[in-house]
Amino acid sequence: MEEVEVFGQRLQLHPARGAYWPAERALLLADLHLGKSAHFRRAGIAVPPAISGANFRRLTMLLEDCLPERVLFLGDLFHSSYNHVWPLFCRFLEQFPGVQFELIPGNHDILPPSAYAESRLVLQPEVLCIGPLALSHHPLPEEERPAGKYNLCGHVHPCVRLLDAAGNGLKLPAFYFGAEQGILPAFGEFTGCAEVKVRAGDQVFVLAEGQVIRM
Repeated sequence: MEEVEVFGQRLQLHPARGAYWPAERALLLADLHLGKSAHFRRAGIAVPPAISGANFRRLTMLLEDCLPERVLFLGDLFHSSYNHVWPLFCRFLEQFPGVQFELIPGNHDILPPSAYAESRLVLQPEVLCIGPLALSHHPLPEEERPAGKYNLCGHVHPCVRLLDAAGNGLKLPAFYFGAEQGILPAFGEFTGCAEVKVRAGDQVFVLAEGQVIRM
């Protein structure tokens, strides 16, 4: 596990694609896209059904390793339309009665209010400020960021491309931290990724072979 400090706040970066914020006893996760594999299978697209189980296992590992008091999902928790994975997720949350689970909505979080009412989720606004951090799903443009806050977000599914000696490229998911904005990697197994442009002074940590590696 690696650590990074932003605006005086220490974040622990877990190889299971989560960031733990010790000062707030909070686990931060982005882009789980639960139910996405079932969504595509229902549309007739062959997707392995084991993906949902892998996501739940990694989430359990994070909860057991970090022991948070609250879990903040930075959007795209569930992939669009209701399917059988949602009740499984609701039952999963019941296993952790001492943890408060909160959702900052993303563009894929379009379930009806009745579905969210089934769960223990606390629905938050699209921008949630806690201490010096402004948490959101989409990266906030500079003019929309709350003054004096560091924007931590998801949505992008950041990755970096590394080249081997032969010039072959390999894309690896990454935690990205710029001067005023950070982006968490997509938690979900069945997600794509987008290369981020790394500038001088940025802090980037790639995920490879069960490790978080500072670049």
